[in-house]
Amino acid sequence: MWDFVVGSDFWVGLLKIIWINVVLSGDNAVVIAMAARSLHPDDQRRAIAWGSGFAVVLRIALTVVAVQLMALPLLQIVGGLLLIWIGTQLLAAEEETEEEAKTHHNLYAAVRTILIADLVMSLDNVIGVAAAAKGNLLLLAIGLGLSIPLVVFGSSLMIHLMTRFPIVISLGAALIGWVAGETLISDALVVNWIAPITWLHWVVPGACALLVVTSTQWIAWLFPKPVDSEAGPV
Repeated sequence: MWDFVVGSDFWVGLLKIIWINVVLSGDNAVVIAMAARSLHPDDQRRAIAWGSGFAVVLRIALTVVAVQLMALPLLQIVGGLLLIWIGTQLLAAEEETEEEAKTHHNLYAAVRTILIADLVMSLDNVIGVAAAAKGNLLLLAIGLGLSIPLVVFGSSLMIHLMTRFPIVISLGAALIGWVAGETLISDALVVNWIAPITWLHWVVPGACALLVVTSTQWIAWLFPKPVDSEAGPV
């Protein structure tokens, strides 16, 4: 084993895993940041810690069955639709009044949202890391372990950026929508006939990103809030 560790194959594989984690952990960090942003600062830290911890546990479990899951028809379509729903819910939460936020935003709801999103979004990370590890359990363990600090740091950074630059919230929602679109067209049921149609590879994710970003407008148009007719004059 130690001969392998000091060999070049180990370090090349490790560099691949680090790069895969950096690239593919970003969307998870965005979801965690958007779900935790409206919480009290103490609960923010708990949501990030619990969400990141559960995400790694999910990835360990998914490592065993990821390839088989990816081959199931309709699974990624359901996952993509779930991500669109999560993105619209997170963006809608940003437009609630302070009183509504106090009612709806709590630690457990945020962690639940993070878990559902991570379950959908971690498949690509797991498959990428497993492929780079090439069956080596040490490399696989390092790859899964590296995802914890990357997601924690990324989530904390995103919360800070969202607080200072509100446009980042819309960009985060767009990213969730984009990943949802990529997930939809990667489903085993449609991937073979979509693969040759190259323009669909960016039109579908782009349309899903636009759908999520504009969700607060079209939801308000479809389901207008009733006017409180019982409110008397002050």
